[in-house]
Amino acid sequence: MEYAISLILVAVSAALINNFVLHYFVGICPFLGVSKRVDMAFGMGCAVTFVISVAALLSWMFTFYILRPGAPLATWVYQAMGGTGDSDLSILNYIVYIFVIASSVQFVEMYVRKFFPALYKSFGVFLPLITTNCAILFACLEIMKNVSGAAEPWDLGTSLTLAIFGGVGFTIAIVIMAGIREELDLCDVPKHLRGAGITLIVAGILALAFMGFTGVDAGLSNVLAPAQAAEVLPVTRGPFAVKTVTIISENSAPEAIIEVSAEVK
Repeated sequence: MEYAISLILVAVSAALINNFVLHYFVGICPFLGVSKRVDMAFGMGCAVTFVISVAALLSWMFTFYILRPGAPLATWVYQAMGGTGDSDLSILNYIVYIFVIASSVQFVEMYVRKFFPALYKSFGVFLPLITTNCAILFACLEIMKNVSGAAEPWDLGTSLTLAIFGGVGFTIAIVIMAGIREELDLCDVPKHLRGAGITLIVAGILALAFMGFTGVDAGLSNVLAPAQAAEVLPVTRGPFAVKTVTIISENSAPEAIIEVSAEVK
């Protein structure tokens, strides 16, 4: 149950709260370049989601078994060749990740060109440019950070959840932007803001809107596992400021008391 809850929180965080595009500002090039029509934006979002999922799968396998310090497969080969101690191939992380991403994009490009030629033509140069989409590399680096040297390394399920819902978040953001830009074509935009100017302004407003999802993960955690942890968050502004934070767990004593400070004048 705890594992399922953790996956749900990772999914919600990657798709909405910490959206790759609107929170970390990665993957901006296709976000701005392929968001002129909703159908084209949705196709790009699906392509990025597929590539980021395959790249995350391969990246986790390479990192866990070969690249990280003390990786079992690399250490076994190193010791079989006469070496002593553990191997550490983490210096090759970026090279391996870029190779994995480029291979995945090439596969997607061949598939789209074969079965969806109209969509392939509409993508233009932006489809091969998925190779340089920093959102995909960002997901691989996040997986590396939580696998190499982490006290509790991520398993494959958590890594895939981050990647898949990171792609879903990218799709949501680019489709919303495409819908807005289609409506902007019918609006009287000031001459000096047409094109990239109004697009960047809309992107900034979307980023502010997605900030409204902040704290949703804490609320979900309390709803899904109320018996495990309930936290009273401190209020630092307004007439009822709280100085103390009490965490009530399932092992708390019955006489546990939540302390709340007096009103701050």
